[in-house]
Formats: sequence, C-alpha cells, structure tokens
Amino acid sequence: MKKLDWYIIRQFLGAFFYTIMLFSAIAVVIDISERIDDFLENSAPLYLIITQYYANFVPYIVFLLAPLFIFISVIFFTSQLAYRSEMIAIFASGVNFYRILLGPYFFAALLLVCLQLFANHYWVPKGNASRIEFEDQYVRGKYVNTDRNIHIQIDKENYIYVESFNVRDTSGRRFSLERFKNKKLVYKLSADRMKWMPKLEKWRVENYTIRTIDSLRETLQKGALLDTAIALTAADFDRRTNYKEAMTTPELQHFIAQERMKGAPFVEFYEVELYRRTAIPFATFILTVIGMAVASRKVRGGMGLHIAVGIGISAAYILFLQFSTTYATNGTLSPLISVWIPNFIFGVLAIYLLFKAQK
Repeated sequence: MKKLDWYIIRQFLGAFFYTIMLFSAIAVVIDISERIDDFLENSAPLYLIITQYYANFVPYIVFLLAPLFIFISVIFFTSQLAYRSEMIAIFASGVNFYRILLGPYFFAALLLVCLQLFANHYWVPKGNASRIEFEDQYVRGKYVNTDRNIHIQIDKENYIYVESFNVRDTSGRRFSLERFKNKKLVYKLSADRMKWMPKLEKWRVENYTIRTIDSLRETLQKGALLDTAIALTAADFDRRTNYKEAMTTPELQHFIAQERMKGAPFVEFYEVELYRRTAIPFATFILTVIGMAVASRKVRGGMGLHIAVGIGISAAYILFLQFSTTYATNGTLSPLISVWIPNFIFGVLAIYLLFKAQK
C-alpha cells in the first residue's frame, strides 16, 4: 500500500461513515416524530428508548441500505477527486485506472463487505430481537395471535388442528392431533384445551379422547389430564418469536428446515431473507465499480450530476430487488436466484461502464 492508496481508502471510508451518520440522524428524527406519542402513552423509559430501541434501530437501517450508502459515498468522494482534478493528476502520473480500482477501492469495499456479512448474519438479527421486544411492550402492544382454525403439519404423518391459541398464556382450545399412514387415519388425540408446560417441555391436554385404529379394530381412551410430547412448542404459534429478521442465520436455517419438513407454506419468505443477507453485501463490489466509473470523469455538472445519476441507479437497484423477490415469494422463481438477479444485471452494467470510463 502506498500513500495514494491510504489516501483513497480514508476518503472512501470517511465518506461512508459521514453518509451513514447523516442518514441515521434523519431516520431517527423521522422515527421519533412518528413514535413519540406511543412512547409517552406507554410510559417508555428514556434509558430503554436509547439503549434497547434506537441502539438497535440505527444498525438495522444502516445495514439494510448499506450498499446504497456505499454507492453514494463512492460517487461523492470520487466526484470530489475528479472536480479538484486529482483523478487527472493520478492518471497523468502513470497510475493505471484498474490499479486504483482493484487496489484501494476494492480493499475498502472488502472491509465493508465483511462488516455487512457479520452484521446481517449475526449482529443485526440479535438487535432486531431486542428492538421487536421493545416495540411489543411500548409501541404496538403484546402480540396476540388472532388466527382461527389453525392447521399445522408436524411431519409427513402427523397433523395438528387448534381452533384458537392464546400466546399470552400459551394455551389453545379444541385441539386435535391426527396421524395418517398410507393415507389412512390410525391415531387421533382430541382435547378441549391444550397448555404448554415450559419446565416439562410438553403439552398438557385436558378432557382428552384418544382413538387408535388398527385395521378394523378401534380402541377408545378418555381422561382428564395428559402430558404429551409433540414436535411443536408455544413459540411456533408466536409469530413475533419466529420473525425472520430477529433470527440469526443458524437459527433461520434451522427454522426453514423445520418448516420445510412440516410442509408449511410461505417458506420462500424466509429463504429470501436468508439469501438476501449474503447477496446484498456482495452488491457493494458491483456498485463500487459503477460509482467509480461514473464519477471519475470530470463533467460540467460537477458533483450534482454525479449524485443525481447515483441516486437514479440506487433507485433502479431497489426496484429490481423488490421486483425479483416478489416473484420468489409468489412461488414462480427460486429465492436464491431472485436475490442474485439484481447483482447479475448490475454486474453487466458495471462491466459496460468500466469499459466506457475515462482512463
């Protein structure tokens, strides 16, 4: 690394952190204006507002839009270098365009990509869990599952039905467990009420009836109370507990495997979140190439024109990402392909702009 490399790296990282501080301050001010009534109405402590909510809200916003902040940062500081004729001086001194791109630009981008990967897979989800817990208590109120007639497939043979489930006391009404073999009902457990026992890690059913069917013979058993183990916990009825943004990647992978085994619908929503955590950070390299190729040329419009082009490309990237993930969640496109399509499209654009860039 030469002095020129470190100079560009400082400019890159300095512009990035300046950008995120600016946008974070704006985001916090807007969020406070929207939620101040909820904070006051629910008597939210100032200490928790700062340490539990906004300390996790800011990283969530920053890393959600990190590649776009990086892109704007590249546009901003590169256009400054071009406007001050520093890029012309660099090229005139014999330094190759690709040497600058693959050296300090990509080195700084690599640091930010590694930071994003760690944040997206581990740091931000843990913060989201704490933030959502705060929102449940002081903003929107404790989550209540209002679904009726809940059907859950536990595995290939066992099916659960619950008429209603109360998340607060982890109890359900009118419960039944049915087991099928070769498409024939062989076992059915019915109960008026079910209650999750966390210490036992079992369900306690009340006023139950068990029907066991063996060929043409059927046995019937009734009782008042029964503790039974089922591959299901109270958390499976609490959507806040399983909220995809509040699970680290290992937890999300385990959850997806369980849901796929159960044959649950809408697994694609969770798969999109899983693959997005890796695909979006790698867009940093592509957007860095585009930003340098666009902003390294000195034009009459100056930084204003470069920033306008940058915002336009950023909006196009978000549009493509939303468009492709919609197809994935509708089941017509693979979630893995959907989150990488914008990177492929803008990768082609980056190569084109790279060849057209002033060198």
